[in-house]
Amino acid sequence: MTDDSAPAASKATARSNSFSQQSQASGNSQTAAEFLREQEILEADAREALPYSIESCTKILGPLRQNVFACLTCNPPPKGPSDAWTPAGVCYACSVQCHGEHTLVEIFQKRNFTCDCGTTRIPSTAPCCLRTNNETNTRGNVHSEEPDANNKYNQNFRNRFCGCECDYDPFQQKGTMFQCLGLGTQETGGCGEDWYHPGCLVGLGPRWYEKMKKPPTEAASRPDGAPLPTIAEGAENQEGTPNKEDVAVADDDDDEVPTPPGFPEEDDFEGFICYKCVESNSWIKRYAGTSGFLPAVFFEQPSPAVAESAPEQTDSRKRKAEDDGDEEFETKRVKSDPDTISTTTAEPGSTESGKIPAAAKPLGCKLPNFPTPPSGRFSLFFKEGFREQFCRCSSCYPQLDRHPQLLEEEETYEPPISEEGASEHGGSTHGSGSLLERGESALRNVDRVRAIEGVMAYNHLKEQLKPFFQRFAESGQAVGAEDIKAYFAQLRGDEQAIKEAGEAAASSKDEEPDQRREQGGC
Repeated sequence: MTDDSAPAASKATARSNSFSQQSQASGNSQTAAEFLREQEILEADAREALPYSIESCTKILGPLRQNVFACLTCNPPPKGPSDAWTPAGVCYACSVQCHGEHTLVEIFQKRNFTCDCGTTRIPSTAPCCLRTNNETNTRGNVHSEEPDANNKYNQNFRNRFCGCECDYDPFQQKGTMFQCLGLGTQETGGCGEDWYHPGCLVGLGPRWYEKMKKPPTEAASRPDGAPLPTIAEGAENQEGTPNKEDVAVADDDDDEVPTPPGFPEEDDFEGFICYKCVESNSWIKRYAGTSGFLPAVFFEQPSPAVAESAPEQTDSRKRKAEDDGDEEFETKRVKSDPDTISTTTAEPGSTESGKIPAAAKPLGCKLPNFPTPPSGRFSLFFKEGFREQFCRCSSCYPQLDRHPQLLEEEETYEPPISEEGASEHGGSTHGSGSLLERGESALRNVDRVRAIEGVMAYNHLKEQLKPFFQRFAESGQAVGAEDIKAYFAQLRGDEQAIKEAGEAAASSKDEEPDQRREQGGC
């Protein structure tokens, strides 16, 4: 999980300060090539940080699966558990245009969510500046509108994540967090699409890896504990001598968080449903270990005796090579037992053994052929194409229909790529184009006569400046502020000298030679 919650204005200020400090460090000068390179880097940073258009709030589009941001400045988390708190979320565009200088938490995707900016969930002191105010019929200053009553909120909107309920800090967190597909809200016992640490899903906690025994260092493994011998000059390339690149790679490896025991490898699954959502929808437990799903990943690890008696709960990492064969076996087993399927349409029921009798299921139901669901709390990890493996008989389909994300993949809304300021190098965000691009944009809105005059003046100035910069480009000499000032003073001085020379020539006939020599500077 990543967090880009730092205000855009703060990032731009930091980059600007860095650029100014670099210029001062080089003696208030830099080459033209360096300046152009810095400009390209700043534009690339802007395009990467804010690639989408920020001109429209998504509230007018209604509920969407979209990226949502929580503003901790407008809706600070409660200090105590009994304190009142109103959660709220805003869309991508409002996070920049309306809350760009606030403290934001990037929650990433939430389904069926409508932007809260400009509603009663956000203080009126922070109105939406993108929508149209119905009272004034002008853009901006929209506040106190009715929010969407169907919006669902969880602990993420107060910057709290996972079953460990940690406050997310991108500068302190290590490893990857995974988002649950979500089969219920916090009110119904689910998680509301929360994010989880792998260690917390297997009951080991977020920092389980800190308890691991680290391999002894070379100094500790030597009996005398003597320091490493110094590297002689020219010995860097000798065999067995580490170089700087190897050391850097080793340092990076130390920052990586290993996969906790019992947690599947990332390549083995497409997504997962957390133990909270599985418990609140116990019918889905029957799919653990079946085609399209990995074996149960337990929150409380079973005892060795239980693990030995449940071979279907083996480590998913060992099953990776067998997945294709297992899927074929499951498909064939369902199709080869037609005699065990009854034509009754009675509701499903469970026996003490956990198996559902064939007579209790409608025609074509897959559940009678499934193994007994494991007991205990566990998360359900699924593979690509898992939706096709759900039973859709007349009895099972209503359970799926309550969760459309199980029937088909959801479409996620993405704002259009920003076109304003876009260049041949790719899209750009509002106001982040180069000076030339913004100048061209301004000329399009200027009176035609003034625009032509401006272009002519620009071309004239460009012809005057070309030889000046050419001289520095050829020599590689840095262009300083004083150089530029001196050159413009020279341009102004040439015009004044021509004027003064003309006046002197007109009055030369009436002046004495000595006076002429003095005015001529001789």
